[in-house]
Amino acid sequence: MLSLSTSWNGQRHQDGRQVAREARELGFEWIEISHGTRITLLPGLLDAVKAGEIRVSSLHNFCPPPVEVAMDAPDVFEFTSARPSERERAINLTQKTLEMANRFGADRVVLHMGSVRMKSLTARLEALAKAGGLYSKQFTETKLRLVTEREKARDKYLSWVRAALDAIIPECEKQGVKAGIETRSHYEQIPNQREMALLLKEYQDCPWVGAWHDFGHVQRQANLALLDHEIYLCETAPRLLGCHVHDVEWPARDHRVPLSTGGVDFTRLLPLVPAGVPLVWELSPRPRSEEILSALAEFQKLLANRPKP
Repeated sequence: MLSLSTSWNGQRHQDGRQVAREARELGFEWIEISHGTRITLLPGLLDAVKAGEIRVSSLHNFCPPPVEVAMDAPDVFEFTSARPSERERAINLTQKTLEMANRFGADRVVLHMGSVRMKSLTARLEALAKAGGLYSKQFTETKLRLVTEREKARDKYLSWVRAALDAIIPECEKQGVKAGIETRSHYEQIPNQREMALLLKEYQDCPWVGAWHDFGHVQRQANLALLDHEIYLCETAPRLLGCHVHDVEWPARDHRVPLSTGGVDFTRLLPLVPAGVPLVWELSPRPRSEEILSALAEFQKLLANRPKP
């Protein structure tokens, strides 16, 4: 299943139905309604679904967005906030997203699980890598500091993540919508590779929780030698609910059109994704329609010819 996120065209239209029609004109029968989708677009998108013009593969938390925030800010309320009121707000907004997914006929929602409060050393590593300092003494020391500080903070933040999942699972069951834990781009964010494996094991008997693999995000961490992309995907593949598909310009400029930069080895990685898992193109608003059309044709050939995992 190929799907296009409204992250690409949601800001250009005033009518949600036009958002859906533009995706369909490119050849996508499915869309993901992104966290940046304005609430005023939702009625038109619902109309497009009811008319059979488009189908919705997934929603990205939060949707609808919080009314108290004017900008696109999916991490404005986090499950891992030190403030109980913010954690509660994040849970409440997620429950509303699950309800909205049900209205759209979608059976999965993408979740950002939060982050650890610490200085963004990932950004420093990216700057060093871009400047040619990958594996330099400064890079190695910064990376060691990042991993060490992040590990010390793990238990407290994971306890908040578990509490959030436990709070939303009943709503998942009520609405018939699964929660996909997204892989993130920064090592300070949750979960890292070890934490994803831990959470999937802890919730292995829960049919409402799974993994959501973001190719661009994982590649950004792989570019910093924080993980191996292929190994990570192999670990999560049995529990995958979906994927965000986009390319990366070295080392960290993501949400590019797939197959446009060569930053992600889709030829090697796509065969690891189980058949039937939604592949959502999550692009920035910058690419032109022609660029997407050309890449989509090549991507479909790649899918058709990929060997079985």
